[in-house]
Amino acid sequence: QVQLVESGGGLVQAGGSLRLSCAASGRTFSSYAMGWFRQAPGKGREFVAAISWSYSTYYADSVKGRFTISRDNAKNTMYLQMNSLKPEDTAVYYCAADPSYIEVRRVPDYWGQGTQVTVSS
Repeated sequence: QVQLVESGGGLVQAGGSLRLSCAASGRTFSSYAMGWFRQAPGKGREFVAAISWSYSTYYADSVKGRFTISRDNAKNTMYLQMNSLKPEDTAVYYCAADPSYIEVRRVPDYWGQGTQVTVSS
């Protein structure tokens, strides 16, 4: 079992930056692939970024070059650095975990509760 808690969301102007954190419980964090998803109002949940246990990364085209995913296994924490934010990045951002680097991008086993990110124009 893995429990995930996101933090770091908030209100920022377009062009600004935010860093999201995802704290995970359990002693096997380093063996899980981790990911971020988001859900904008009235839309479905969409994949944002993923990082494997070996630090390979994968991004959605919409955030490539602006967002950076990272992890600190010693702290059981994953991060999402978001730069050059746009109003269309406004969404609830969810942290996710899965033993599979493929499944963490599709249908992860574990989810956090989400943190709101609002980008004003």
